Formats: sequence, structure tokens, C-alpha cells
Amino acid sequence: MADSMERMPERALDWHRAGRGAVLATVVDTWGSAPRPVGSQLVVSSDGGMEGSVSGGCVEGAVVVEAMEALETGAARLLEYGVSDDEAFAVGLACGGTIRVLVEPVGPVLPVGMLEALVAARAARRPVAYIAETGTDTRHLAGPEVAELADRFREDRSGMEGPRYIGIHNPPLRMIVVGAVHIAQALLPMARMAGYDPVLVDPRPAFAAEARFPGERIVEDWPDQALSAIGLDRRTAVVTLTHDPKLDDPAILAALTGDVFYLGCLGSARTHAKRVDRLQAAGVSPGDIGRIHGPVGLRIGAKGPAEIAVAIMAEITQRLRQG
Repeated sequence: MADSMERMPERALDWHRAGRGAVLATVVDTWGSAPRPVGSQLVVSSDGGMEGSVSGGCVEGAVVVEAMEALETGAARLLEYGVSDDEAFAVGLACGGTIRVLVEPVGPVLPVGMLEALVAARAARRPVAYIAETGTDTRHLAGPEVAELADRFREDRSGMEGPRYIGIHNPPLRMIVVGAVHIAQALLPMARMAGYDPVLVDPRPAFAAEARFPGERIVEDWPDQALSAIGLDRRTAVVTLTHDPKLDDPAILAALTGDVFYLGCLGSARTHAKRVDRLQAAGVSPGDIGRIHGPVGLRIGAKGPAEIAVAIMAEITQRLRQG
């Protein structure tokens, strides 16, 4: 699941519907070593409830006060705070910086219908941008089909453009790992630390045991059926680790029909060559075969499950960030 810090629009909608009132505070700009990145959010209710963070604790109290006042006035506020070196050190940074925070009451400024549409798009894993004209109360949503936003969606980059704040809401990153092997035991925790929602797929109960993968989401089904049920999109990476064509090949074929941004397959160069032969015989095009990263992982001389997992994670990151 996505980190709860990323679910502030959902929380704001819940609180508004419950009659508690809600204000969304969003980091829209930073300079220097800001404690929280652009796009970080804090939601505040009329009864003093709060969830999320815009500064790691440095200025949260001041933002809550401003949010409570914004609920009373029904007006948005664009705040600016300097974070001193001492305050920054307290939250784990070497030096301070400056942040700007946009405070928006739900209803008077952020229309409830628009917030509902934003939450619905996030639930459906549809990328959407929330655009706020900070000098006015003009707000609207836009998708990646808008040419001027394409780079922002690809780079997952929210931020200011003149007086406009553009908040990019991409679906949470997801990694589907086929094969409950030793490498997977190292890869899944790494993926979660890097911001992915990992799913382990293996129809073999002896391998896909809770005792071997405590706390992980495990799907005990044939890979092609599992991938179809989970769903594939541009925010999904697929990694096959079993070495068994009966399991890996159906997963590969399923992934190639989806729009995943990364498909990596474990195996030596010889194993991969045999895999390519099988895929060609199955009618897979050269272009689709070229999408496969095989042998999987960056060439860093990795040895052992943990190092191989590092190499895989590095290659996925490279593909995500550099295209």
C-alpha cells in the first residue's frame, strides 16, 4: 500500500464528508535543504485533527494555526517559512532552507466535486494533475494528454510555474515479482523502501509461504492469471525470477501485452537466449523482445541474492528516472 503520508486528499475528503471540515496544506516550492519535498501534504480538521507533514515538524504548528484560520475565513493562503539550520538538524538535515505552503480549505477554495474527482482518479490508478492558480481561487484537473504537462508526469515532478501550482498525482509505483526465491526475499523490502507497492506471485505454496515472506502481499496463482487480475500500467515493473519457463514465460507474455515500464528476467545470457527462442516461436515481435531486460539487473558484478536484488533495483530505478 502507498504510504499514508501520500493519502492526504483521501483523508481530507473523509473529514469533510464527516462534517469535521478540512484544509489541505501543500508544499508548493522549496529552496535549500527543505525538510519535505514539493507535493508533501498536511490535512487539518476544524477540531484540531491533523495528519501528514509539510516540514517534518519544523513549522507544522504554525501551518495548523493558519489552516484553522483559513477554515474560518474560507480563503486560501500562500505561506512562506524559513527553516533554520538548527531546526533542519533536528529533523535530520545538514542545513536549512525555505518552503512555501499553499493552504486550501475544502469547499470554499478546493471544490468538493474536484476533490472527489481527484480521489477517484487516484483510486483508479489514473494519472492526474491538480492545478491551482495561487493568485485566485481557480482550480482544475488535467491529464497527461496535455502536452505541457508530459514532462512533469514522466518525471513525477510537482511544482510552481509562475503563479500556478501543478501537483502531479501519478499512481503509486508497483512491482510484481514472479518467483518466491531467495532473491525475492531481498528485493521486496528494497522495493518497498524505494516507494514501490510490491506483490509476490508464485503458485507453489511451499515457496510462497508467509513464513518466508512475512508481511508481504502474496498471490498464489499462475502468473498470467495473477498479472491480469492485478492489472498492468506504466507505473508497474515486472520481474521474473523462477528460471522455470512454465512460470516465467506466461508472466513475460502477459507483461508484454501490458504497458509496464520495466520487464526484467533472471537468467544467464545462455538462459536468456533460449528464452528469446521460445518467445520468437510464440510469435513475439523483435520490438517486444527488445523490451526485456535480460539477464536482469545492472552489470555491477553482483554475487548472491542480496547483491543481485541491488542490481535489479538499480536497473529499475535507472529505467524509471532516465527512460
